[in-house]
Amino acid sequence: MIVARPSESLHWYTKDGEPKYTVKAKDGSMRATTLRDARTLNLVPSVTTIIKCAASPGLEAWKLNQMMLAALTLPRAPEESEESFLQRVSADSRQQARQAADRGSDIHAALEGYYETGIVTSSHGDYQAGVDEIILQTFGDRHWSVEKSFAHPSGFGGKVDLHTKDNEGIVIDFKTKEFTTETMNKVVGYDEHCMQLAAYRVGLGIPAAKCANVFVSVAEPGLVKVVEWTPTELERGWKMFESLLAYWFAKSAL
Repeated sequence: MIVARPSESLHWYTKDGEPKYTVKAKDGSMRATTLRDARTLNLVPSVTTIIKCAASPGLEAWKLNQMMLAALTLPRAPEESEESFLQRVSADSRQQARQAADRGSDIHAALEGYYETGIVTSSHGDYQAGVDEIILQTFGDRHWSVEKSFAHPSGFGGKVDLHTKDNEGIVIDFKTKEFTTETMNKVVGYDEHCMQLAAYRVGLGIPAAKCANVFVSVAEPGLVKVVEWTPTELERGWKMFESLLAYWFAKSAL
């Protein structure tokens, strides 16, 4: 059974690089770690927590499209108030976002499992085979480290999908996305993707590593596109991330 993982944007790490995603609540149950917990336990935020300080036009456009689709497809009840209808539209669009996130988490976990064990699963085999083939074609036969977590002295942490320290190193991050063979040419990376990988390679101690996003189609299982970032783009991504990191610490007073 594949267990969906929480969003990395909610994650915290100890100064030793160990994940600290949850803490024990007063009633003995486990709950998500908060900023208050992080202050008490001296934790560092995840890379994506820092990146969320900046606007994400691509994500916001996707959310807006989901909202518009919900408004177009949901029937309005007789004599339903505008406020009530808008609340239902908003709730429906959030449900679509949650379903997309859960689907992405399932695929992500299947890819992680494949690179850890080499086992192909019946439910996600096409995704696993497609990713393995294109990574092999692009980067050759490598010994990949899977889901490595870290904490950097600058005050941020993260968990990296795949990386290797062979030569100068390679860092890979998986992204699930709706695209087909016909729309594949429109799949591009955004600033937040570049910043994330630039921060990961610094956090892992391989600041000259090659970095790539591996986009996995959820519309056409087995279809994959690699977007590799240039050294110049990664240098720019790191500068942007450093600026956001300074802003986050000033704002959060951690």
